[in-house]
Amino acid sequence: MTVFFEQSQIDQWIGEDASYLDLTSHMLGLHKQNTTLRYVVRDPIRVAGTEEVAEIVCSCGGQTQHYTPSGVAAMPGQTILLAQGPAQAVLRAWKVGQNLLEFACGIATLTHQVVQAVQTVDASVAVLTTRKHAPGVRKLALKATLSGGAMPHRLGLGETILIFPQHRALMGGWEEVGRAIARHKYALCEKKIVIEAADLDEAYRAAQAGADVVQFDKVPPETLTQIVPALRKAHPNVTILAAGGIHAGNAASYAATGVNALVTSSLHYAKPADIGVKVSLTEPAESQEPLVASKLEGLE
Repeated sequence: MTVFFEQSQIDQWIGEDASYLDLTSHMLGLHKQNTTLRYVVRDPIRVAGTEEVAEIVCSCGGQTQHYTPSGVAAMPGQTILLAQGPAQAVLRAWKVGQNLLEFACGIATLTHQVVQAVQTVDASVAVLTTRKHAPGVRKLALKATLSGGAMPHRLGLGETILIFPQHRALMGGWEEVGRAIARHKYALCEKKIVIEAADLDEAYRAAQAGADVVQFDKVPPETLTQIVPALRKAHPNVTILAAGGIHAGNAASYAATGVNALVTSSLHYAKPADIGVKVSLTEPAESQEPLVASKLEGLE
């Protein structure tokens, strides 16, 4: 999958860690030596972010020989990216690339596990990820969750219409919300109107106000199992989402409630993957033309 990262983002990642010099390499006299860098997986993972690490290596002055594409499984001992170049270039890229891979692969791996658990219960239930994550990592978190098989719920305020209780409080209640929707819905014919609800009564009010989608917030799965059929009977065309407090431990239970999708932030806070790094002097036989991408490793 492709998520667009500008060169300025790549440069920012590099500059955050090595903006002035590599003092250790300078002291040791490590400059032009031909060097090979390998990122090696220690546990079974779902790969994410290798394309961006390849760009980091290139921006530092090295060459990526091959990498395992994002979205592919990798097993312990597998090299998911191999790069070569002058020592000063490879060593500058080393930790930046490792940090990115551990973060992204950790998210992708957990996402894949949750998606698999949900689809085992009901293959028609989607896993959607929110924009609730650490500041500054939206694109990388998005790529990681896409690599794990999830889809984005909402990437920004200008993308969808999502009416929260906080909006209703400022509008003065359900009637004013309904009037606003009625006034503008003709112009929003290509948009879905989502309204958050805390219980069945609010869900009925949301549907009557003109919601295309009702998003239940922090409603336990055992309660959803009772109220989803009632809402579907009254409003069969309404899409139903479950959100709030959904994680790997309860995703399967939520998937069994009859909702169309699960909305979660928890995947963004996955444990980082364990990615080892091997650095060595490049042997003559290792030299080869760089490949843009290699799908020879990790294919299922």
